[in-house]
Amino acid sequence: MRIFKITIFLLASFLVGCQSSIKKAEKESSQQNESKRPNILIILADDMGYGDIGVYGSEISTPNIDQLANEGIQFTNFHVGAACSPTRTMLMTGVDNHRAGIGNLVEIQADNQFGKPGYEGYLNNDVVSIATRLKDGGYHTYMTGKWHLGKSKTTIPYARGFERSFALMESGADNWVEQPYLPLNDKVHYFEDNKQVSLPTENYFSSDYYTDKIMSYIDSNKGDEKPFFAYVSYQAVHYPHQAPKSFIDKYNGVYDNGWEEIRTRRLKKQKELGIVSQSVELNFENSATSVSGWKLSDWESLSEEEKLFNARRMQAYAGMADNMDYNIGRLLQHLQDIGEYNNTLIIFLSDNGADPNQLPLNPAFKSWYKEKYQYSSFEDYKEDYNAVGQKGSYSDYGPNWAAASNTPNSYYKMFSTEGGLRVPFIAWYPKLLKAGKVTNQFAFVKDIAPTLLEIAGIENSGSTYKGKKIFPITGTSMWSAMKEEVTVHADEEIIGFELAGSRAVFKGDYKLVFNPRTKGTGQWELYNIVKDPSEMNNLVADFPELVDELSKAYHIYQKENGVIPVPDDYDVLKQLVKNSKRGKSH
Repeated sequence: MRIFKITIFLLASFLVGCQSSIKKAEKESSQQNESKRPNILIILADDMGYGDIGVYGSEISTPNIDQLANEGIQFTNFHVGAACSPTRTMLMTGVDNHRAGIGNLVEIQADNQFGKPGYEGYLNNDVVSIATRLKDGGYHTYMTGKWHLGKSKTTIPYARGFERSFALMESGADNWVEQPYLPLNDKVHYFEDNKQVSLPTENYFSSDYYTDKIMSYIDSNKGDEKPFFAYVSYQAVHYPHQAPKSFIDKYNGVYDNGWEEIRTRRLKKQKELGIVSQSVELNFENSATSVSGWKLSDWESLSEEEKLFNARRMQAYAGMADNMDYNIGRLLQHLQDIGEYNNTLIIFLSDNGADPNQLPLNPAFKSWYKEKYQYSSFEDYKEDYNAVGQKGSYSDYGPNWAAASNTPNSYYKMFSTEGGLRVPFIAWYPKLLKAGKVTNQFAFVKDIAPTLLEIAGIENSGSTYKGKKIFPITGTSMWSAMKEEVTVHADEEIIGFELAGSRAVFKGDYKLVFNPRTKGTGQWELYNIVKDPSEMNNLVADFPELVDELSKAYHIYQKENGVIPVPDDYDVLKQLVKNSKRGKSH
């Protein structure tokens, strides 16, 4: 009996010791997980309008992006550049695009801007990319998708801090095959790391492929305990609007009643969600301008054939956005499967507002599109609207649907209005961010880089990096504002922006905006963008002192950042045609 009792005692002691060891190991593991720096994932959509996501009022199915918003923080007053590469420049550096090398889109760069500092047409060496900073700070760095910040061996992602990358160098491309979408380019260039490569000839679709690649890069080092920075830059929903047919067919009937109904429904939902004021109205007059050649159509004025065609065009756009969200879901599930999901800060945003352009209608480009695409105009599709968005098709959707995408904001990409500059922004990190937070405070794309540095615990080096003089980051970290009820920018802080003659100056709830006569009035206009994001009530006459202050502030911004104004007769489309002939793309 005594031996039995001793055995029981020893067994009990052993079990208690095991439990203690297990608890100690669990505690140590928990402490390690808590102390491990977070992974960072940035997901960038291309030309996606403010109202194109479910949590921003859309009928398009985006459950994975919506989940990130519902479990994280949603910004409703976030601003970027008016076009892709200026935004990407500021995203990658935290520095104004005029300082960092993309003072204007190289495709439309004015004659007087070529060869000038800040207008190199690629991310220059006066700035350091966030990828370089994170890589030097102990992160793995991965990138897939559209780069559009240079395509020489010294300016590709691999040369600017990305350890692994598969990237498209140009502003866009066909999503099914290796083919340019723009007459400016004879071909498109893809690089994997530091080698130029070709796309697969079978089973390729851009969003699917970029997602597969980023998952493979993440997996390549998943056992070494180092955090990663992953940047997925989808071509969706930049034109050509293309998607697998099942995603397009999913929206059969949804757009049959036209763009006015969709805009009205979206605004109603936005008010229900509380992301815009109940007093906001749709600005039907200020959504296009006759000067720019864009005139909104009355849906009921279209023929039945035109209605069918236009509904299918929007279906292709919706299907492309839906497919992107599906791929985001695949990526999020993969992070869960490998145990990295809950330790990853995820940021989703768009690079600018919706694009109204219809390049195949441009007389200078018609023959090029006819040669490259089997379907590129209304006449081509008449026999088979199901071809819209499929291989061999070039699909855009024009100013009417672009206005719906930007609900409730007016105008479009390339404008310094809210339709060009205000985009969705969502951040998710369950360890530190409160679920379901919605904020209407102003923030700007330059703020992302310093935010990532703070999260990663990496010092902002100021005006030097490793002994080399650089332009310092001028954005402000958003991290405290994401976690607590504090503002990113003080009400008295002024932030400027310029692109191709369009200008904006932000201060508190107000924005002073100028769009040249080719796109707008050619006069300074003042709006309260919190109360009036559709920019219907010009306040210039009501606040002359504020107008004077902000116009002076713009000229200071212009001088400090080396902005070279475009000529008075500058026209974006004419310059695009001219540059396509001169071969000045870098």
